Amino acid sequence: MTVRLQAGDFDAAAEVRALTAGRTDIGAVVTFTGLVRGQSGGQPVAAITLEHYPEMTEAELARVEAEAKERWPLSGSLVIHRFGTLAPGEAIVLVVTASAHRQAAFEAAEFLMDYLKSRAPFWKKETGPGGQSRWIEAQASDVAALDRWRGKAKAGT
Repeated sequence: MTVRLQAGDFDAAAEVRALTAGRTDIGAVVTFTGLVRGQSGGQPVAAITLEHYPEMTEAELARVEAEAKERWPLSGSLVIHRFGTLAPGEAIVLVVTASAHRQAAFEAAEFLMDYLKSRAPFWKKETGPGGQSRWIEAQASDVAALDRWRGKAKAGT
């Protein structure tokens, strides 16, 4: 299980190869790559800036990744989240989950993304083409997506 916070871009295919190299116990790999959108709430976005406290963010992302490992029989997982200022079209997050079977890999990836969208300790600011900016909060739909995992039994129970 790996969590990385970084300013620079990542190569999703290379990350999957590294996670699965030499492994014969993996039957499914699910990847999700999130990109910065050029629109938000019907308004154009020129950039998004993500700020965080590294130690706090790393610890919290490691905690939620460990929770995914407890819930599903994962053979491996990876969360890479970028910070700094990013332009529309740039990759912002990568989630990779690997398991013997697809259902566990899909559900764990979805759980991790639901958490990242609503509870990850980042401060996000969108800047428009004219330089105006605003801090953004998690949307109610993102919080509801995470809440659906509460109370669900762990896989295999």
